[in-house]
Amino acid sequence: MAEPIEQGAVIVRGNAAGFAQHITAGHHRLIADEPVSAGGTDTGPNPYEFLLAGLGSCTSMTIALYARRQGWPLAGVTVRLRHSRIHAEDCAECETKEGMLDRIEGDIALDGPLTEEQRAKLLEIAHRCPVHRTLKSEIDIRTRLI
Repeated sequence: MAEPIEQGAVIVRGNAAGFAQHITAGHHRLIADEPVSAGGTDTGPNPYEFLLAGLGSCTSMTIALYARRQGWPLAGVTVRLRHSRIHAEDCAECETKEGMLDRIEGDIALDGPLTEEQRAKLLEIAHRCPVHRTLKSEIDIRTRLI
């Protein structure tokens, strides 16, 4: 029987022989891995794909919730995201000017008979999703051995 975990916690288990990881999030079971080309067995998304999935799903949910609350005719949302590493000097609007930095590029498709004003507002709302805000803020990660 699986051990109970507190609300909002995620448990990740793997062995030292490879990259595959078994993830428990509430009552959900997932697998993370690396592609074969990186030495994995490709049994699940890689960690950056999970990061993008979290951002994309939050973005889509936030847009849909806002449209529902406004009574707008949004029929569907598709969010496509890509992660890359770029030279900081190639980003004129970034504060970091040396070394490498992470870039996430996204495309959002909105289905439904929306006005241009509604579409523009929904793009603005996309940047307000909680995961987007978390990724753009300072993050304090504390890890300890137990």
